[in-house]
Amino acid sequence: MPRTSAAEISALIKERIKNYQKELKLEETGVVVEVGDGIAQIYGLENCLAAELLEFPHDITGLALNLAEDSVGAVIFGEDEQIKEGDTVKRTGRVLETRVGEELLGRVVSPLGEPKDGRGPIKTTKIRPVEFKAPGIIKRQPVDTPVQTGLKAIDAMTPIGRGQRELIIGDRQTGKTAIAIDTIINQKFTHTPEAAKLGYRPLYCIYVAIGQKSSTVAKTVETLRKYGAMDYTIVVSADASEPAPLQWLAPYAGCAMGEYFMFAGKDALVIYDDLSKHAIAYRELALLLRRPPGREAYPGDIFYSHSRLLERAARMNKDNGGGSLTALPVIETKAGDVTAYIPTNVISITDGQIFLESGLFNAGIRPAMNAGISVSRVGGAAQIKAMSRVAGRLKLDIAQYNDLKAFAEFSSELDEVSRAQLERGKRVQEILKQPQFEPMPVEEQVVVIFAATNGFVDDLAVERLHDFERGYLDFMRSRKANILATLREKKVMDKETDESLRAAIKEFKEMFA
Repeated sequence: MPRTSAAEISALIKERIKNYQKELKLEETGVVVEVGDGIAQIYGLENCLAAELLEFPHDITGLALNLAEDSVGAVIFGEDEQIKEGDTVKRTGRVLETRVGEELLGRVVSPLGEPKDGRGPIKTTKIRPVEFKAPGIIKRQPVDTPVQTGLKAIDAMTPIGRGQRELIIGDRQTGKTAIAIDTIINQKFTHTPEAAKLGYRPLYCIYVAIGQKSSTVAKTVETLRKYGAMDYTIVVSADASEPAPLQWLAPYAGCAMGEYFMFAGKDALVIYDDLSKHAIAYRELALLLRRPPGREAYPGDIFYSHSRLLERAARMNKDNGGGSLTALPVIETKAGDVTAYIPTNVISITDGQIFLESGLFNAGIRPAMNAGISVSRVGGAAQIKAMSRVAGRLKLDIAQYNDLKAFAEFSSELDEVSRAQLERGKRVQEILKQPQFEPMPVEEQVVVIFAATNGFVDDLAVERLHDFERGYLDFMRSRKANILATLREKKVMDKETDESLRAAIKEFKEMFA
């Protein structure tokens, strides 16, 4: 993935502010008294505003972050070798902005909205401030429309609604990014004419890669392109080789790009991968700016920096366009410790979490979601009614299985009812396993979960369940497509559909046996 040079970054910002500076006729200047590690201390600039862009010599730009009594602390976008003590710094009168719009779809961009994929310039004149006040409660409406991830375990037990903030949390290499990528791939259906007829609104996706290796970002982009998901996706990349200010800026820029769609009355999904690295980048900036360190050396406003980002996710009411912005922040834990500082902060900001466990992942359960700790505070409001009906029994079966599994390890004998519950739980957990990059339409999820929770697979060996599932879905698509169509269109499990589905499962089981 090509890296944006310091000169390119500064030239782009310089071009944007040149006209504004002429109009405002700003003459206020300051003098650099100290520079190093990407930070400049400036004497003067008495009327400088927080988060205002500053103009350094040699077409280099910076951002005012610390406003002291007689000095300003600024971060420098790019390399600082050309800046020396005594250099003059000018105000611009502008806050930092990024490019937005439909023209960015399908592209890999920097936090400033400039291309990083070598596919030519982006022709858009639309810009938005990277920092923006979250919509007030009066402008919002309750979350009641699902974001289908295509993953059975998540859509059934921890549903995500449009306008929600759902945390994806877990140790390294437990499948956090995989869930995010599958969710993006699954939105392809929402951009089809069939989805429009059924009342589904298109969901535009923004994937923000913070502090990752450039090769990892390139691999993610290639995967999205392979499955046709880049057509409705923007990838904002601030990889590990970028300066800390750009890594700190990336999620706010991605949020601004999502807000463009929300305020245009459309639906957007933004994924921050991940906010642990964002917190580290912000800690680096804060320490270099000599802000007093707090717990674990993080700055005192680290909670506020994440809350003001995630609070911008919302579902607007009809009077304000009816658009939505859904946020899926990712947090990396150490040894599964969700009580650590940054995980605790983000858990308290979000509307639920999907907790991924290393033990489950290593046991071959994918997604490795711990059903006990994972929760969605929106619940059934973010599910179609057919899924709500079958999912309640699913949660009960999983909970009973987890309780009995621990008990059975210390007991040689179980009564018949407990043994039946244990066997049912094994099969339900097995049927929830799902390969990566194979998201499933919600109506197919419903018929699979219905078969598992209503005892139709209790007499099958666990190792045969995936063969059963594949054959069952092929059978439903080819011979019972009317049932799937009914669930897709009506989104409810009425008595007639229930009876038809039971008969279809029995018919297939005879063939499968």
